[in-house]
Amino acid sequence: MATRTSKKKPSELDKPDHVFDKAAEMFRVMSAPMRLKIISCLCDGEQNVTYLLGKIATTQPNMSQHLNTLYKAGVLAKRREGVQIHYRIANEQIVNLCKIVCTQVEAESKP
Repeated sequence: MATRTSKKKPSELDKPDHVFDKAAEMFRVMSAPMRLKIISCLCDGEQNVTYLLGKIATTQPNMSQHLNTLYKAGVLAKRREGVQIHYRIANEQIVNLCKIVCTQVEAESKP
């Protein structure tokens, strides 16, 4: 008599809770349109805050708040040169995710 062993197919729910917690935190960080615009501006390379303010219509305090959030989340890295702070992408995976989602949204919104 043959016994049947059923192998359980791995599920996304088998991942540890901390994985879902980290993913939810990253989605929270990426949920602000301003932050997506900042990431888009930095895809071509490192830029200073003055450049970003010239490309994105917002106030300096608002820009700084969003940059700080992205920096603390590990999405951006920064360096100081005199009085200027330069930001660059630190997490390419997040950038790729943003590009995929934005491209899909754009494609679905076309008539």
